[in-house]
Amino acid sequence: MKIEKPETRALIREDKDIRKVERRLFLKQSLSLGALTLLTGCDVTDIGAVQSITAAMSKWNDKVQAAIFSQSRLAPEYTEADITKPFPFNAYYRRDRVPYVDGATYRLELSGLIQDTRPWTLDQLHALPQRSQITRHVCVEGWSAIGKWGGVVFGDFLRRVGADIRARYVGFKCADNYYSSIDMATALHPQTIIALTYADQTLPPEYGFPMKLRIPTKLGFKNPKHIMAMFVTNDYPGGYWEDKGYNWFSGS
Repeated sequence: MKIEKPETRALIREDKDIRKVERRLFLKQSLSLGALTLLTGCDVTDIGAVQSITAAMSKWNDKVQAAIFSQSRLAPEYTEADITKPFPFNAYYRRDRVPYVDGATYRLELSGLIQDTRPWTLDQLHALPQRSQITRHVCVEGWSAIGKWGGVVFGDFLRRVGADIRARYVGFKCADNYYSSIDMATALHPQTIIALTYADQTLPPEYGFPMKLRIPTKLGFKNPKHIMAMFVTNDYPGGYWEDKGYNWFSGS
């Protein structure tokens, strides 16, 4: 009888998981394309027509999700025993490409519709009231993981710096050249935090040091890491993946 080594079994399981995700994504994309064909009668070989229709449907999805979003509806929170160990590394690049940020010289830059745009050091951010949460990160690729994050309630921070909370968007620029944006209602949700720690320790570089935005009511790609600057605006800012066709709202 052939006995497989533990590492071989792990690789086989990982390969099977990857194939499952790929099949789900393929079926999802196929269903979307088929639905477009049935609903619109369009020629799917007409790339311009398909892109126009998918863009319109994406905007419709954003409007529906925004309409049903509630700041009083909380994402589930879990116990220490539920935490995924190790919490997965996830980015559009390899782990060895994680950017280095010097915490001693770090300054969070603020701009846009904010009254007090003075930059913030990490010490100043850590001096603010902190809260922690154990919540589930849900990835668009089909996996999820539970982690413990700690930091500043984002809505409290926005009010402290005099952000115009009637504005439509908050945008982010990151050290890894990622960029993203969220709606103001999500920014003010009580579970949206500026995460400065993971598992009660300084946020590790692979999880977003010096700070990331933790939004348990949105998909993982809406949680930017290595944030260097943020701004408040009424002009649509887009996002790294959103500009490639992902739904912008991408939340509950």
